[in-house]
Amino acid sequence: MTTTRQLFSIPLRPAIGDRFQPTGFPSLGAATFDRPTSDGGWERCLLVESEQSMANRLEATMWDQAGRCPIPLIDRLPHIEIVDENGDFLTSSRLEAHRIASAYVREGRIGEETAVRIINDRLGLDSDRQRAPFEIADGLFSLDPLVLIHGVFLSQKDFPGQPKVPRAVTAFIEAHDVREAYGGGVKKDSVFTGHDEGRSSSEGYGMVPFDRVEWTAREIVLNVDLDLDQMSGYGLTAPATRLLSDLARLELRYLVDGGLRLRTACDLVVTDDVVDHEGVALPATQELEDRVGDAIAEIDPLPDGGLTVTWTSKKKQK
Repeated sequence: MTTTRQLFSIPLRPAIGDRFQPTGFPSLGAATFDRPTSDGGWERCLLVESEQSMANRLEATMWDQAGRCPIPLIDRLPHIEIVDENGDFLTSSRLEAHRIASAYVREGRIGEETAVRIINDRLGLDSDRQRAPFEIADGLFSLDPLVLIHGVFLSQKDFPGQPKVPRAVTAFIEAHDVREAYGGGVKKDSVFTGHDEGRSSSEGYGMVPFDRVEWTAREIVLNVDLDLDQMSGYGLTAPATRLLSDLARLELRYLVDGGLRLRTACDLVVTDDVVDHEGVALPATQELEDRVGDAIAEIDPLPDGGLTVTWTSKKKQK
């Protein structure tokens, strides 16, 4: 039977202590849910990190934050860089939530042309017929290959047909059989400890106690779904297809080896070897780096450099 997906359920634990702080949502707080147990009951669970956040964290493993550029291993692969009118770096398709569909790309220019027109030309978007992922895969690869791993939705009307490529890698972290851990602290003011008009907590003065809810769990699991069928379905060359799948695995390897310090009070580490549901181990870092490097060397011709888009704020345009 041909393997179409590679699935991982990777056990985690807090790096120190037992408490951790999950992701939170403004109108919801911590995202709890119930799941059925093998004895016919239910247990309370918690979303620790969402799919969208994990996609950002996986992508970040391929980016040099201090240098504001891709890591050396993949610096030959194209991506879109966004600069201001002085040529200073602003952001890139590797950092933006919507990648090449970012507002900074849509409203930017490349020389005298709009970035949107050049992207539409690369992708062959010239009518309202929606293109399937395999029809625009070559064009997306020439703009930023990582888009074919982490997905993109060209949802604005600027892009004819508004094509969509779903994520080929889905990851999230859950905690099972959870309990609240209540705590708190106090914001200390060593100068002014009383109350006065214009000098209250709303202005940042005084001693301000606060409460906080953290959590404990019987188990914490990083779940990863690597859709190999989707990546092979793009119809790219064999080296390009291998590059995508091994880049996805390398991102995961970098992430679990580097530690999952998601927040100040949420630092998680892997507790066991990383193997998929079939018992196949995730290759070591060096092996995956070699495979990625070999695949890049085999791609001929390698797309040249991506695009540099200039974005100007509305104030400066006026």
